Amino acid sequence: MILLDGKKNSQKIKDEIKVKVKQLIKEKQRLPQLVVIIVGDDYPSQIYVKNKIRACEECGIKGQVINFPENAKQNEIIATIDQLNQDITVDGILVQLPLVKHLNEFEILNRIAINKDVDGLTNISAGKLLQGDKSAIIPCTVKGIITLLDVYKLPIHGQDITIINNSNIVGKPLAMLLSNLGATVSIAHKDTKNLSSYLKSSDIIITAAGVYNLFDAQMVKDDVIIIDVAINLTKDKKLVGDINFNAIKSKTKAITPVPGGVGPMTIAMLLDNLMILYHNKKSQLN
Repeated sequence: MILLDGKKNSQKIKDEIKVKVKQLIKEKQRLPQLVVIIVGDDYPSQIYVKNKIRACEECGIKGQVINFPENAKQNEIIATIDQLNQDITVDGILVQLPLVKHLNEFEILNRIAINKDVDGLTNISAGKLLQGDKSAIIPCTVKGIITLLDVYKLPIHGQDITIINNSNIVGKPLAMLLSNLGATVSIAHKDTKNLSSYLKSSDIIITAAGVYNLFDAQMVKDDVIIIDVAINLTKDKKLVGDINFNAIKSKTKAITPVPGGVGPMTIAMLLDNLMILYHNKKSQLN
């Protein structure tokens, strides 16, 4: 059984970015800058943002947070995004999700300029990904999953893959990318009927349903690869994914831990995307 170590591999990526940023400092170049917009006081979102900014600081990247109260108006947030779109010192704009219910998530995300869409969630980025455009900015969690599979030389082409998530952030873009890479993909979710019929034939299962113990070892085949994206909190305050790791690991060829799997990779891919946008801007200006 291979443990897909996101913590170790994300640190390697961050170390490489740190070297690149040090070179920019040496050359007296402008440093890359990420701006994160967060609305309200949702505790998990606050933690996620804090971790993203800490990763920026670790690598020498500028990180800024713009906080809006929970009752913020749509036009206030859009006006801020418009200003950031025009700011030549800002390379990436990220709106922390989920947004509070009275806001139009689609409208807000699609206000971000394509050359600053660091999380790859605008409709233009999604369209590029669908069409297999190599210039597409890939959503960070999706990119983290693909990178982990690649690092451990686990094949995607020709594999039967089930994704248990149909969101715009994970399931849909991941399905598009895996399909472009030659996989046969099924998209399921926590309410899918006969989920086991999909899982039993899958070479790779990627789960992000947010339901602990969603499936067990009896529902998967031998030597399956499991990527557990979910973060759940048990009654005794323990962080877990969608699966009981200890109960299912012996049946797998490879598996991610929770925590320490996809989560750290998501943040590393955010920084990687930011560096891509930064260098794209530099090449356009030269």
